[in-house]
Amino acid sequence: MNIYTIDFFYDLLFIMFVVGLVVFVSLYFVDAGYGKMRSEKWGPAINNKVGWFLMECPVFLVVWYEYFKAMGSADPVISEAVKSAPYWLFFLFFEFHYFQRSFVFPFLLKGKSKMPVAIMILSVVWNLINGYIQGFWLFHLAPKDPFYAHLYTSSWLTDPRFIIGTLIFFTGWIINMHSDYVIRHLRKPGDTNHYLPKKGLYKYVTSANYLGEITEWLGFAILTWSLAGLLFFWFSCCNLVPRSNAIYKKYEEEFPDEFDRKKLKRIIPFIY
Repeated sequence: MNIYTIDFFYDLLFIMFVVGLVVFVSLYFVDAGYGKMRSEKWGPAINNKVGWFLMECPVFLVVWYEYFKAMGSADPVISEAVKSAPYWLFFLFFEFHYFQRSFVFPFLLKGKSKMPVAIMILSVVWNLINGYIQGFWLFHLAPKDPFYAHLYTSSWLTDPRFIIGTLIFFTGWIINMHSDYVIRHLRKPGDTNHYLPKKGLYKYVTSANYLGEITEWLGFAILTWSLAGLLFFWFSCCNLVPRSNAIYKKYEEEFPDEFDRKKLKRIIPFIY
């Protein structure tokens, strides 16, 4: 089976849109057993830091491979196109996020939490597929596509879609980074108590970090104006929105006296 064909790419793209919907529905009935929802029913577990590193780095490496493979392509249309600023920025933005998630974030985690091996494996599979979809589309198919070959030129950098998408992407990144910082600093050294986060966007939602994540990929979908980017945003929502619901209920049970049901939402301020 040749995975580097247009037919395979679009078949996989369609399948993953459907899988995202299945994930969305399923997670309203089954809690993904990691983080706050850690459960023994998911089987053997490994160190949380190791788990995060192993499940996040594949997508970083796959997109890196696809970009530099395109740079050395025997097809001059591809090799020349990916050297231009739009393709370089697509690569840089994506890898900027995943360098932090793969090589920085795991080692900032505190405590001795564990991650189920099953969850890690499922995440690795998704990240490998997503890395292929983003990398193959952006650096191999788009340069040969008549519409995108014309779109992804230097003029794309001044297009409102690129500018707005970039602003949304980095807004999401800032939200995500700050929210992770708030969570990491809920406890003082030696403290093992649980606390309800209340700083930053946690004043409005119980999953501010997830809000940041889906905002990033909304921005990426807009700035690339592609089905591949849209899939990433869609899948992020399908995974994180129902998970935010589970976390909301967990906090509601754990902090009944502090929980403000009128103000706090799950993942979208004032809405959900």
